Amino acid sequence: MKMSYIQEFRGKLKVLGSGLRIGGSKEGVSIGETDNPIIRHPITNVPYVPGSSVKGKIRSLLELKYCSDTQQTGLPCTCGECLVCQLFGCGKAQNIRTPSRLVFRDCQPTEETLGAWQQGGTDSEIKTEVLIDRNKGLAYGRIGPRTMERIPAGSDFNFSFSLRVFDGDNVAEYYDFLAEGFELLSKHYLGGSGSRGYGEVLIVAEDGTPMHEFLRRKAEELRSS
Repeated sequence: MKMSYIQEFRGKLKVLGSGLRIGGSKEGVSIGETDNPIIRHPITNVPYVPGSSVKGKIRSLLELKYCSDTQQTGLPCTCGECLVCQLFGCGKAQNIRTPSRLVFRDCQPTEETLGAWQQGGTDSEIKTEVLIDRNKGLAYGRIGPRTMERIPAGSDFNFSFSLRVFDGDNVAEYYDFLAEGFELLSKHYLGGSGSRGYGEVLIVAEDGTPMHEFLRRKAEELRSS
């Protein structure tokens, strides 16, 4: 297959009304530190959003809607032919029929967000949760509170992804499919503990338009050209 070009898209990932949690790890926990930290840059120690988290979430939402493999097994689609496999990659090496087309970059905080974190004296929040005895309305037994670290609501991250286009590709169809994935993400959540209110995000294009609206507009422009 001959690659025609690579189309790049840039924008922002905005953490909206609730904190975002994408878990990290640490070798030990000191007194006063959370036992559930977020992922941070290993050199700067600044929180970031891995591109793999965004790509994996959008893929999984599209698979749950369109891929019978995933709906039956809970695993990535392995058909090798559907739009998910074409764009995100086939889940089984033996079934690969075409190169994957998407690359998602890690999302680093914007300068404005770094400034806000510095002014506020923190780049994360610690949320405490407990297991409640439904009959007594009190903390259950001896199970103590757990602390969860989150990126604060209102934080923005630089976002980018690219699409490799090969001869014969229906690019407008790809844009429409990706637009649906971004819209599903905006209605669901990113990261962990989404059912408890975490991870409300919106990805916007450089002009501030929600990415799903921007991609649909691009698809219409291609079809009318």
